[in-house]
Amino acid sequence: MTDASLPARKSWMATLAKSPPARLAALLPDLPPHTVLRQPEIGAVMVRGRVGGTGAAFNLGEMTVTRASVRLASGEAGHAWVQGRDKGHALRAAAVDALMQTGRAVKLAAAVLGPLEAEARVTKDRRAAKAAATKVDFFTMVRGEDK
Repeated sequence: MTDASLPARKSWMATLAKSPPARLAALLPDLPPHTVLRQPEIGAVMVRGRVGGTGAAFNLGEMTVTRASVRLASGEAGHAWVQGRDKGHALRAAAVDALMQTGRAVKLAAAVLGPLEAEARVTKDRRAAKAAATKVDFFTMVRGEDK
């Protein structure tokens, strides 16, 4: 893994972590031959936030995550931390991470990551449109005696 590919790996791992487990399973029904390096484990992580995105950090709450690691028969290792308690999702995401480090990366990106990213964009746009519909703009009118 080169430094140049690190941003790309972060991107695909984020996509896999946030993807719906059933959708990932539908896009990649069969796992490649692999050895499990770390059995799926369920735990919690502290989610931090910032007021306005720039303020002082504060603990927002905990989120359940599942992690797993696998090694393909060809030697590439894949790791995953996914939202929720779905152990199969963690194994599948780790397998995709490992496969993305092989010559199959371009084909896999088109078949699995592309659809997941497109669906995530649609969901985000739909949520933003719903929020925008409830937006209220406040304004002040200038009256004649306020001169």
